[in-house]
Amino acid sequence: MPRDFYPVMLVAFWYHARFHMKSIKKILAGIFAQSSLTPHRQYHYRSNLATMSRTLLSEAAGYELLKHYNIPVPRSAIVSTAEEAGRAADGIGFPLVAKIVSPQVVHKSDAGGVITGIMSAAAAENAFTAITQNVRAAYPEAEITGIIIEAEQKPGLELIIGGKTDPSFGKVITIGMGGTLVELIRDVSIRILPVSDDEIRTMIRSLGGYPLIAGFRHAAPRDEAALVTITGALVRMFLDHGEIREFDINPVILYDKGGCAVDARIYTDTEAEPVLAEDPEPALPDSLFTIRSVAVVGASQDPDKIGYAICRNMLGFPGALYPVNPKSPEILGKTAYPSLAAIPGPVDVAVIAIPAPGVPAIVEDAGKKKCPLVVIVSSGFRETGPAGKALEVQVLAAAQKFGCRIMGPNCLGFMLPAQGINTTFDSVSPRPGSIAFLSQSGAIITTIVDWSLPEEIGFSAVISVGNQLDLTFEDFIRWAAADPATNAIILYVEEIKNGRRFMDTVSRITPVKPVIVLKSGSSQIGQKAASSHTGSLAGSEMVYQAAFRQAGMIPVRSIREAFQAAELLASEGYPNGTRAVVISNAGGFAVLSSDYAERFGIRLVEFPDALTRELDAVLPPNWSRANPIDMVGDSHPDRYAKTFDVMIQHQDLWDIAFVITVPTAIADPIRIANEIVRFSTHTHKMIVGCMIGGDSMKTPQRILREAHIQNFPDLEDAFRAVGNICQYTCRNTDAPCGCRPKPRTP
Repeated sequence: MPRDFYPVMLVAFWYHARFHMKSIKKILAGIFAQSSLTPHRQYHYRSNLATMSRTLLSEAAGYELLKHYNIPVPRSAIVSTAEEAGRAADGIGFPLVAKIVSPQVVHKSDAGGVITGIMSAAAAENAFTAITQNVRAAYPEAEITGIIIEAEQKPGLELIIGGKTDPSFGKVITIGMGGTLVELIRDVSIRILPVSDDEIRTMIRSLGGYPLIAGFRHAAPRDEAALVTITGALVRMFLDHGEIREFDINPVILYDKGGCAVDARIYTDTEAEPVLAEDPEPALPDSLFTIRSVAVVGASQDPDKIGYAICRNMLGFPGALYPVNPKSPEILGKTAYPSLAAIPGPVDVAVIAIPAPGVPAIVEDAGKKKCPLVVIVSSGFRETGPAGKALEVQVLAAAQKFGCRIMGPNCLGFMLPAQGINTTFDSVSPRPGSIAFLSQSGAIITTIVDWSLPEEIGFSAVISVGNQLDLTFEDFIRWAAADPATNAIILYVEEIKNGRRFMDTVSRITPVKPVIVLKSGSSQIGQKAASSHTGSLAGSEMVYQAAFRQAGMIPVRSIREAFQAAELLASEGYPNGTRAVVISNAGGFAVLSSDYAERFGIRLVEFPDALTRELDAVLPPNWSRANPIDMVGDSHPDRYAKTFDVMIQHQDLWDIAFVITVPTAIADPIRIANEIVRFSTHTHKMIVGCMIGGDSMKTPQRILREAHIQNFPDLEDAFRAVGNICQYTCRNTDAPCGCRPKPRTP
C-alpha cells in the first residue's frame, strides 16, 4: 500500500462527497486533525465543500469514518469512468466488487448495482458500464455519484449492525443476522444507547442465529470478541456525532478471526437535535398520600353534569368535600361555596370540571389558595387545536406562578380506593388493593374498573394522565413507587414523549417494584417509508419494546396478561429464577404443565436421588418419580401436606412452585387450599395456585386470594404469566437462577 494511501483516500472522499458536505463537516473535523494533510491542503478541500448539503454519505466517506474508529473495512476507491475503474482495480488487487454509489438506491443488489468476482482491469471496466446501465434502467431519476471498486472479502458469516434515532428514545443500536435476506429473517436485537460491552454481548447471544457464531455442529466458532469490538466502536461513533441520524453496516462479515465492515450507509442531518432526558420535575405533593380536603369546581345538582358525578363519587370520602358553584348553596347535602377563596379551610386537591376557557382563572385561584394539586377534568385544550393549546400555556403559567401541580387537562381524574377518593365521573369505584394502574386512556380506565369488581381485583391507585401538561407518566410512576400501599404498577401506554426521561425514571423503580406495561398502536405503516434496513427492522414498536425491557419492565400483549402478571407479582414478588416444580393430583395436567413450561421458558428442575427417595416415602408407589410430581388421582390433603414439607426442606433447589388441584371424590379443596397457604408461609419462593374447576373451587380460590396467593383457573395462563415475568426479570442467561438486582430506594 502506498505511503500516502490514507491522504489520497481522504482527498478522494472529499471529492466524491461534494454533495454531502453540510451534513458531514463536523464528522470529518476529527479525521482532518489526525490526518497527514497540510493545513493548506485541508483548507483547500474544506473551502471546496462549503455549500454541500445532502444527507447520505458516500460509501467511501463512510469507510473513512469507520477507519477512524479502527473498524476494519475493504480497500476501495470511488471512480467516475470505466477507465478509472480499470486503473483502480489494478491498484487494489483481485478479486474485486463493484457497487453503485447513489443516495436513491438503498437495495443495490435489487437494482443490478453490484457485481462481484471481478478478476481483471477489463472486467472492472465492463462492470462499471453494466452497473451504470442497470441502475439507470431501474431508477431513471437516481443520481449516480460514482462506482466504488473494493476488494472482495472472503466468505464468512454475514450480520447487520445498524443505528437509528428514535423520536422518543433517541439513538438505538441494532444487531442481527444480515445479508440480502435481513428483512425476511428479521433476527435482530435492539437496545437504546448507551450500552456497555457486556450488554452488546447479551444482544449477540440473544439472536436466534447465535449458534452460527458460537460454532454450529462441526463448524468453527466465529470471532465473537471481534463482533463486540466492532459494535462498540460503532456505538461510540454514533454517540460522538449527533449529526449522524441513521446508519447501516450490512453486511459485517465475521470470520473465525476478525471481521470486516462492508457496505456502509450513513445518514446525517445537521438540523435535527438529539433527544435528551429532562431534569426531573419536583415530586408530587406529599399530601397526595393523605388527602384531607377536596374541592370540586363545577359541582352541580344536575345528574347529567360531570360535576354532579364527581361529587356523587366523593360522598364516601371521610375528609372535607367542598362543592364550588356560585349558583347553588348546597349540592348533594354538602354546603357549596361560590369560589375557592370562600372555602374556610385548606384545600389539598382542587378538581376542575368547567368549560376550558374558564380554567386558567380557576387555576390561579387555586394557586392563591395554596392548593398543591389541581386536577383538570375539562377537555377543550391542545387536543382541539391552536386555541386550546394557548389555553394550556395560560394554565401552566398560572400553576408555575404559585407552585401548584397540574394533573391533565383532559383527564378522567384519579381514584385512591383506600382513602375513599374517586375524583372521576366513572359510575363505579374499585376495591382497595395493591396495584397502581396508570393510563393514557380514560375509556380503558372505566372498562378496567368495571371489569375488576367481579374479578375481585383491587387497586391502590387508578390515575388518568390526560394531556400531561405538567405531571407526566414519570411523575405518577415515582409516586406509585413511593406509595407503601402499592406492590405492582401497570401502565397503559399510547405514546411516550420523552423516552429518555421515562427510561431513567422506570429503571430506578423496577428493581424495587414491578412495572408491567401494555403498549397500544403497534402498526407497521410507519416502517414502509424507512430509508434503510435498520429503519425497517427497528420500527417504533420494536424500539418501545426494547426500551421497556432495558428499563426492567414487563411488556404484555393484553389487559388480561397485564393483571395476571401484576397480581402475581403484587402477592409473591419477583422470583429468584426460572427453576420450577409442579405438584399435581392430575396426570393430564402434569403432562400439560411440561409442555407449557417449555413453551414459556420455565425450567422444570431434575430431582436429585436424595429428594426422590424422600418423596418415595410420602407418595404412593405409582407416583411419577420425576418433576412434574404426579401424586395420582386419589391424593388427599395429607398427601399434599407431606409433599409440601419435603419441598420446604429442599427449597434451595427451586424458585417457583405450581400447585395443581382438580376436583375428585377424595380431594378436599378447602383443606388443600389451607395447606397451600401454609406452604407459602414457610418458603420465600413464588407459589402459584392452580385450583382448576367450577363451583367446588370457589371457596378454596377465595382462601388463596385472602392469603394473597394468586390462583389461575387456567393452567396455560399460569405458565404464561410466570413466563412473561421471568423473561424480563431473569435476564442473565448464563446464571442458574434469576438476576434481579438487589432492591434500592427509587
